[in-house]
Amino acid sequence: MTPPAGQPDLPVVLLSHRGPVSFGRDESGRTASRGAGGLVTALTGLMSDLPDAVWVCAASSEEDAAVAAEHGGKAVEVTLDPEPRLRDQDGAGAADGLPTMRLRLVEVEQQAHDDFYTVIANPLLWFLQHGMYGLALAPVLTKREHAAWDDGYVAVNRLFADAVVEEVQARGGRALVMLHDYHFYLVAGKVRERCPEAVLSFFLHIPWPGPDAWRVLPPAWREAVLNGLLGNDVVAFHTEGFARNFLLTCQELLGLPVDLEAMTVRVGDRVVSARHYPISIDVAAMRELAASPEVAEHAGALREAFCDQGRQLILRVDRTDPSKNIVRGFEAFATLLEDHPELVGRVSFLALLQPSRQDVPEYADYLAEIGAAVARVNAAHAREDYQPVDLRLVEDLAMAVAAYTVCDVLMVNALADGMNLVAKEAVVVNTRESVLALSENTGAHQELGAFAVTLHPFDIQQQADALYEALTMGRDLRRARREAASRVVEENDITKWLTAQLSDLAVDLDAMEERPAGGS
Repeated sequence: MTPPAGQPDLPVVLLSHRGPVSFGRDESGRTASRGAGGLVTALTGLMSDLPDAVWVCAASSEEDAAVAAEHGGKAVEVTLDPEPRLRDQDGAGAADGLPTMRLRLVEVEQQAHDDFYTVIANPLLWFLQHGMYGLALAPVLTKREHAAWDDGYVAVNRLFADAVVEEVQARGGRALVMLHDYHFYLVAGKVRERCPEAVLSFFLHIPWPGPDAWRVLPPAWREAVLNGLLGNDVVAFHTEGFARNFLLTCQELLGLPVDLEAMTVRVGDRVVSARHYPISIDVAAMRELAASPEVAEHAGALREAFCDQGRQLILRVDRTDPSKNIVRGFEAFATLLEDHPELVGRVSFLALLQPSRQDVPEYADYLAEIGAAVARVNAAHAREDYQPVDLRLVEDLAMAVAAYTVCDVLMVNALADGMNLVAKEAVVVNTRESVLALSENTGAHQELGAFAVTLHPFDIQQQADALYEALTMGRDLRRARREAASRVVEENDITKWLTAQLSDLAVDLDAMEERPAGGS
């Protein structure tokens, strides 16, 4: 994709937990692979187009750590197409005309990373921000969690802040710092202390709940989260509701003055903006993949298995994350078959699920619950040559896209979701006028809800009724809704998401430079 124009005239330092390239090793030696997903694609396009940019991320494999150690922890240059490769200082590995990127891999000691990631970031922050704690019994914060906060989350944020500061200072102390996601709430505050001339922006890819949700955390923790984020010039979210919740949290828990019309919060002599930019997908790339021979082969097999002779297919594509509400989705499907027995044998449910965070006990337990739910549905409703639910634990993008193209209903019933890109991917490639069955608690519902059947994620009966509505909807209405949803995604693609942020930051930068010395 073409990198967007209009970015601020500053070197860029970008931080995310996952990076655009990861290294491995096989019998032939060191290997490298590109990160997947629209976000990585968009940001890679931006970073490879800038002459003095660096992407800071965690060393996620032993080989990543080895690359970092070989270069003294400094940034390395990688070529990106057709295969990522290290470009040595003497130019070895370079290929004329190929885009390159500077990549700084930060090695984190294993115990600190486990505390940071598997105790605090996931599940604590993730569960809190997705409204997944019942509070009667969880969470329970003990010495273990307090140690994980201090020795994991705080320590790792400090480590990444140090790396960002070093890169900013190497660029003269004046840079655009783009921070991503809930792993790094504390970084901006630490960077601002040491690099006051940097322009800092933060983008959160998950929901931001209202003030009371944050009272789950000890006061010192939640204040550290908020004060860390307020080190930014801009804190951005997927929806206006999340941005407003952030401002209300600052007002309620820190006593700061906020302006809900201007969407700002005042911190001393500084004003921090809360903005919203709904993330999207690379539509052209998704359609190119959908037209590939591999996807076509999968699609043919899926049509034969689920869609011939008037049969219909409900699809879900998800990680096995408790926030995705997978178990209730199967219970809703079982209710659908109980209420409409004529559908038994005619409607199948294909679930392509990627096991997620199995080192976190709550996620491992949830995967077991998913398996049990599928067994119950199939035991109750299976017939000769018919299995109601086809559960496949697989991470196969070509298979998922093929399923998008042939399904009759796509089910997204998440408890909460910052956006949900599966909904956007499916509507732009489907060939059977699929109906989107979409949770009202997803960011995507704000854009696509008018063209979907809405799901209330805690109401199993309502979800069953909505699935029936989707399956029996007239073809003309199905087509009109899918085409309208597709147009929304086409008009608000991943390039627009990034361009809007960069354009606004360029305006912010101009305004900052026009202020008199000492002005706010």
